[in-house]
This record gives sequence, C-alpha cells and structure tokens, in this order.
Amino acid sequence: MSLKAYLQQADHKVVALVGALAAFGTYSCMYAFRKPFTAATFEGFEWLGIDYKIWLIFAQTVGYTLSKFYGIKFIAERGQHGRAKQILVLIGLSWVALLLFPLVPRPFNIVMLLINGFPLGMVWGLVFSYLEGRRATEFMGAFLGVSFIFSSGLVKTVGAGLMLDFGITAWWMPFFTGLVFVLPLLLCVWVLDQTPQPTAEDIQLRNKREAMSKEERRSFFLKYATGILMLVIAYVFLTLLRDVRDNFVANIWAEQGYGEQPGIFTKTEVPISLAVLVIICLLVFVKNNLKAFMINHLLIGLGFTIIFITTYLFSKSQIGALPWMVMVGFGLYLAYVPFNCVIFDRFMSAFRHKGNAGFLMYVADSFGYLGSMGFLFYKELAGFGEMSWTRFFQNSLLVISVFGLLITVSAAVYFKRKYHRQSVVEGQLVLN
Repeated sequence: MSLKAYLQQADHKVVALVGALAAFGTYSCMYAFRKPFTAATFEGFEWLGIDYKIWLIFAQTVGYTLSKFYGIKFIAERGQHGRAKQILVLIGLSWVALLLFPLVPRPFNIVMLLINGFPLGMVWGLVFSYLEGRRATEFMGAFLGVSFIFSSGLVKTVGAGLMLDFGITAWWMPFFTGLVFVLPLLLCVWVLDQTPQPTAEDIQLRNKREAMSKEERRSFFLKYATGILMLVIAYVFLTLLRDVRDNFVANIWAEQGYGEQPGIFTKTEVPISLAVLVIICLLVFVKNNLKAFMINHLLIGLGFTIIFITTYLFSKSQIGALPWMVMVGFGLYLAYVPFNCVIFDRFMSAFRHKGNAGFLMYVADSFGYLGSMGFLFYKELAGFGEMSWTRFFQNSLLVISVFGLLITVSAAVYFKRKYHRQSVVEGQLVLN
C-alpha cells in the first residue's frame, strides 16, 4: 500500500502528524538555501561605504519582498495541481543563484542574492496550502511556524561549521550548506505531497478553502480593512525585529563574546522552537473559532510584553546577553508564529468567509519585508551606522514593542466588535 493510499484511510490525527512533520522538514530545508550566508559577518568588505553584509541582506530582502507582492495574486488564485514540483523548482532556482554568488565578481554578485530571494518567497504559501482548512491546522501549522526558528539556527550552525571546520569561504558556504540539505528536501516534499485533502468534517469546522479572484480579494479586504491594516502594522513591527535578530545575530553574538561558538545558534533557537510549538499546538483544542482568534491576539500581545520587559532588564544589566537573547527570541516568535500559521486561518473560519488564508498572509508578508528593507538602511543612513548591532537591536525592541502591544489590543477590540455586529445582522436576516 502506498503512503498516499494509507493516509487517505488513516485517522485524521495520523494525517495531521505526517503532514506537520513533512511541512516542518520541507520549510526547514528551504532555509538552507535562504539563510546560511547570514552566519558569516563579511567583515572588512564594504561597497559605497556601506557594510557588504547589509547589501547582501538588502538584495535578498528585495527579491523576497517582490515575491510576496506577486504571491498575493499567485497564492490566492493558484489551484492545488503540481505544488510539489513547483516547490522543488523554486528552491532549485534559488540554489543556482547561490552557485553563481561566489563566481560573479563583487559587487555584481549582490544581484545573485536578489535572484535567490524571489523564488523562495513563494514556498511558504505552497507549503501552507497543504495544511490550511483542517481541524488540526494549528497543530500542523505550529510545526511549520517553528520550522524557521529551528532551521534558522540549524543552517547557521551548519554554515559556520563549514567555514570553521572545513575551511570553506564565506562566499562558497551558502551553496555547500544547500547541498547538505538536498536529499532531506526531496524526501520531505514527497511526503508532504502524499497528504490527502481536508475531509468533510474539516470543511464543516473550518470552511472550504478556495481560490480567490481579484474582485473577491478586493471585496474581502475592504470589508475588514481597518482590522487587517492593524494586524499588518503589528506584523511589520515583528518582521523588523525578527529580521534584525535573524540576519545579524552572528554580529550580536560576536559583540557579546560568543563569536567562536557556532553551536550558540542552535543552543538558543531549539528551546525557543519547542516552547512556541507546544503553546501553538494547544490551540487545536479550542474549537470555537472566534475564541481561538482572540487567543492569537493575546499571544501576540504577550510576546510584545515579554520583549519589552526582558530588554529593559538587559538594558539595566539585570540579566546577561544569553538569557536576554533567548527570552527576546521567545517573545518575538510567540508573537510572530501565529501570523505565519494560525491567526489568518482562524480569521477565515470565524467569519465564515470564502477564500484562503494564504492571501492574507502574503498581504502581511509583503509589507513586512518592505518595512524590513527600509529599517536596514535606516540604521546606516540615519546616523546609527557606528552604533553596535546589540545597542541598535536593544533600542529598537524597547520602542517597537510598546507600539506593537497597543496596535494588537486595538485590532482585537475591532474584530470582536465586528464579529458581534455581523452576527446581529445575520440573525436579523434569518428572522426576516
């Protein structure tokens, strides 16, 4: 019996576990083609007076951002045929760019990171399309959501290890890190593609997920524009902080005396991944979609609060760099992961609206990465170029976490009122 045939007749819990692990593995392997270069500092290299690593991150983020804007249409309208092949083609194109990265002379090789980022930006939507609209979406989505926490540390550890232990240069390291993950990627994508469609009970509990036309997307957005915009702003704040931490964590650790410890990346990210995974998975037991939607807002607000408190303590030398980075990472991803796997799925389910969660995620993601690009150059061009990454990150956390908490509370109030007004209108229509 093939795996696909077995899963089609298996209990939904087995399907959820297999799908969750396959999604986790697929996206973790994808990160090996996206983030390993950030394990290098590229110290001593500049272009036009700006640190070379910033140019590389900026170029990749440009590609990723353009991909997210394109993905608003692509993911919302795309059907389910040929998803596995498309995932592999997109990642393969990004790998070719990593091969060309050390071969093309500086500074022209910066463009290779832009080319690398564009195809990778669409992988999340394709992977999540296997998971959404199920009674176990939180469980499955939690694995997908924490994959980029775990894998970010893992691929940096692998990349740093290749440089320190095997003498591979920072320019070739991204390509060889991808090579390490090729076979696991093929296996995980194959297993993911065996996942059966949502059952009738899944559809009853979470609504059927369908492609959305341009007019349907416009109508949906305008109906909930205020709330969606507030969530997007909160997500932009989180993306700014997450990208600084993710892209410049090697620089921060070097400033704090951990520069020669490649295992520090995994040591900090694994406990964060496990903690966030457990918390998000527990949401699967909340059957009421509105209640789960509000709990997601609570988790986001709690994340901003943890970020502020721990950063304040670090600024007063009450805690050290290691616990600070772990707790900030926990708070950051406690708030960030719901956006990437469950809050929009529960939104669609609570308001019983036709469509798919990928559309909303790509709206948020596109503006999130657009803001991240601007934030990168803000440090360099607004007089903060000489400030250490630790101090810049610390100051950013203190300011942004306060505004993030306020906007999250406002979004929760808006959606709660919107839901009850909509329920009253629907009740009156039934009576009439």
